[in-house]
Amino acid sequence: MKKKNIIIPAFLAVVSLQAFAQEANDSILGKSTSFSNQPVHVGYNSTQRLEESTSSASIIYGDQINKRGAKNVTTSLYGQGLGLTALEESGSYTKQSSALYIRGLQSLSGSTPLILVDGIERDLDFITPEEVESVTILKDAAAVALYGYKGINGVLHVVTKRGKYNSKEINVSYDHAINWQARRPKFADAYTYGNAINEALKNDGQAIRYSDDELNAFRSGKYPYLYPNVDWVKETFKDTGASNIYNVSFRGGGSKFRYYALANLTNNSGFIANPNMNDGYSTQDMYSKANLRTNLDIDLTPKTKLIVNLLGTLSESRVPGHNEDSDSKKNTDLWNMIYSLPSAAIPARLEDGTWGGSSIWPGTSNPVAMSQAAAYSKGHNYSLFADMKLSQDLSSITPGLRAHVLMAYDNISNYWENHSKTFVYGSNAVTGWANGEPTTTQYYKGGADTGMGTESNIIGWNRALNLAGSVDYTNNFGDHSLYSQLKWDYEYRNTKGLNHTWYRQNASLYAHYGYKARYYADVTLVASQSNKLAPGHKWAYSPTISAAWVMSKEDFMKDISFIDFLKVRASFGIINVDKLPISDDTEQEGYWEQVYTGGSYYPFDTGYSVGTSSWTLGRLASLNSTHEKAYKYNFGVDATLFNGLNLMIDGYYQRRSDIWVSSSGQYSSVLGFTAPFENGGVVDSWGVEVGADYTKNIGEVAFNIGANFTYNKNKVIEMMEEPRLYSNLKQTGNALNQIYGLKAIGFFKDQADIDASPVQQFGTVKPGDIKYQDINGDQKIDENDKCDLAYSNVVPEIYYSFRLGAEWKGVGFNALFQGTGNYSAILNTKSVYWPLINNTTISQHYYDNRWTEDNMNAKYPRLTSQSNENNYQNNSVWVEDRSFLKLRTVELYYKLPASLLSKTKIMKGAKVYVRGTDLLCFDHIKIADPESYGATSPLTRSVLAGLAVEF
Repeated sequence: MKKKNIIIPAFLAVVSLQAFAQEANDSILGKSTSFSNQPVHVGYNSTQRLEESTSSASIIYGDQINKRGAKNVTTSLYGQGLGLTALEESGSYTKQSSALYIRGLQSLSGSTPLILVDGIERDLDFITPEEVESVTILKDAAAVALYGYKGINGVLHVVTKRGKYNSKEINVSYDHAINWQARRPKFADAYTYGNAINEALKNDGQAIRYSDDELNAFRSGKYPYLYPNVDWVKETFKDTGASNIYNVSFRGGGSKFRYYALANLTNNSGFIANPNMNDGYSTQDMYSKANLRTNLDIDLTPKTKLIVNLLGTLSESRVPGHNEDSDSKKNTDLWNMIYSLPSAAIPARLEDGTWGGSSIWPGTSNPVAMSQAAAYSKGHNYSLFADMKLSQDLSSITPGLRAHVLMAYDNISNYWENHSKTFVYGSNAVTGWANGEPTTTQYYKGGADTGMGTESNIIGWNRALNLAGSVDYTNNFGDHSLYSQLKWDYEYRNTKGLNHTWYRQNASLYAHYGYKARYYADVTLVASQSNKLAPGHKWAYSPTISAAWVMSKEDFMKDISFIDFLKVRASFGIINVDKLPISDDTEQEGYWEQVYTGGSYYPFDTGYSVGTSSWTLGRLASLNSTHEKAYKYNFGVDATLFNGLNLMIDGYYQRRSDIWVSSSGQYSSVLGFTAPFENGGVVDSWGVEVGADYTKNIGEVAFNIGANFTYNKNKVIEMMEEPRLYSNLKQTGNALNQIYGLKAIGFFKDQADIDASPVQQFGTVKPGDIKYQDINGDQKIDENDKCDLAYSNVVPEIYYSFRLGAEWKGVGFNALFQGTGNYSAILNTKSVYWPLINNTTISQHYYDNRWTEDNMNAKYPRLTSQSNENNYQNNSVWVEDRSFLKLRTVELYYKLPASLLSKTKIMKGAKVYVRGTDLLCFDHIKIADPESYGATSPLTRSVLAGLAVEF
């Protein structure tokens, strides 16, 4: 069932923040104007100050995100930026990345935002936190209009660092982290497993697997090679891993030249317990990456400027066995094995050194053997990102006129080497007992020794070309200011795969008008084209309008002493997207044309199998198609109060209409063909965002506290859903990705309870099975009793964070907490929540909370060795509140005093620090991390020590 989450910490943080600010009087900080002067990188050739910006944008600066010792930018954004939801997904260092959303879920077609680096769409996994100057979150129509078909779900714009005129500096930093896997699964020992599988088989009406003698052997540990008790987690993995990050950057320039250069090296050593058991190579799970960036700003002439950005990356990952993502049949997933293999199944290794394996549990499911004896495979990534922008001042034609030309080329390739091998494995099965002792055994042998593999291949590549040309005009006349831009941009993108070559172009006209430096209005008109769309429908037009009023500059506000800056703004716009109706690569083209398929035949005579092949109608063509579009409305307030309290408040509403959906629900099966896709989907979303930040100096102590809170709601208005027999089945009117299923009302106590209850039509039920509520009142339990159970398990409705920091004489502390609310989970992880099926293991948690005749008020149903159709429906037993509060980062640091550094004559600044990441988590799931709770690598926590020096 849904659980209403009262997010007290976030509100208390904001309230206490405001109360603290109201007590503040004039301090040594003086009147703060930095907030209103923050640069907003929306994408025009002229960066606006926040004071004059009419759009909804939140800014994160590089020093805010560079506090986790993170592998890339995406894993640095937890709790940062108002309106951004960042969720951790993987515990594997190689695959570490975040799921990013701006203003939550927005459409049936997807909600992934556009990611830009210096104005070009790029993958943030390649960008290190050290090279980032700022990250701007663009949210409303006015902020995303320039990006045509791609900005509908919001834009994350990363701006990298640039050089400085007439200066030079060298920065060196080093982070060393100790990592450990939080909340590793705890599975039952061999004796407990033996009792559990026997109990399950009894419940299923089958013979038990282990005799009393065998159970005693498991308990005593007397015969470890016949009746093993293996802790697969402990035997396969060690407790800690380590990572290192090295950065060296050069920044400066002369009077006509600026430069920023960075060399970054990141490496990580994983958790394999014994990786060096082979001569000449290691099987450790390892990752390393090198980034080389150069950003140049060159004044070719007083009126001609050239910007060149180059980034090259090389990365290499190594894993035990064969683990190529594109070939799941050969996948070596050690954690998947651990979630499957019982502690009683096989010994890790026999007395003679042979690896353990049997006919039921082969050696290829032995994680210890696969981590040491299967050799390794390696992945390589090579990437080059290059862009160049030439700007020409055309004031000789008319003052304020400029022209710009941009070209960018990106090339990414992924290369895989398979050096894995196979090995011999075996086991001894007891075939006879006498006087409680095993007397005879039968040996099983499997597998074969092979040499290391030598195959290699390219498993993926991506190429992109971007071109743009623009002319802009700036002028101030009296109380009036004007900036306008006419721009054309073109994108070519080619990715490995069928139908993965895209061409897009945009033509845009933008105008920004200001009056008396307090009234501002923007208008944007964008025409976009995409080759993805049907002939006659490739172009779409997106108009937006926005306005802002700086109220604090009005005469009637001048006597209000606690208001330093106050601006209200509003925007409206229509944004289109070229989203296709089908995601299948083989069907992404031609949805507007009638498709015919072959394969059937009509025999001339029933005595013969030879016939004439035929063609049949495929999915019917989509006629009169249009574009999915968003009608975006936004109202916001930006303010600075009490000499340092910065506030951002936004309220928004969006209607997504003409979403591509299947129309099959609108037709009877009498149609005889697959129904076409139609632009029939409608989704509404709305929400509130509140951000606050307060800085104050009291004597020699500087304080900073802040909080962000977002609440994002959505509702499916239309999805061309098929007519439902009962109202509880209807999904229209509910939220996107909401969890549906059956409502459990307990477990059947006995056969009399089963007989007295409505018949449950999901196989034969027994005492201890889940008992469901008859939602529609028809006196039977079937698919028609499903209903909405909980919130989305994809994105939380509530996302919040609060931070605090203080510094005194160079000694400082800061901490960031981040949490979620109105967020649900489906707990269907094998062995942990669905144990023993297909000879898998069982978690201690499940065993301790299972239904038995002595524990009828249990948390989970009875044990069974079979896939239980009744119990393993989506139902409320497996739904849990996924909300959490995490201590994302905590840092203690010391900045060496200037008096000491001056004696070195080369160091300008130095800082030593100790940081912790994700050290605390408060949640409801407890035995697994709420962000990643499946049969996968657990999420990690870290403590790191670091040093940063400026020369």
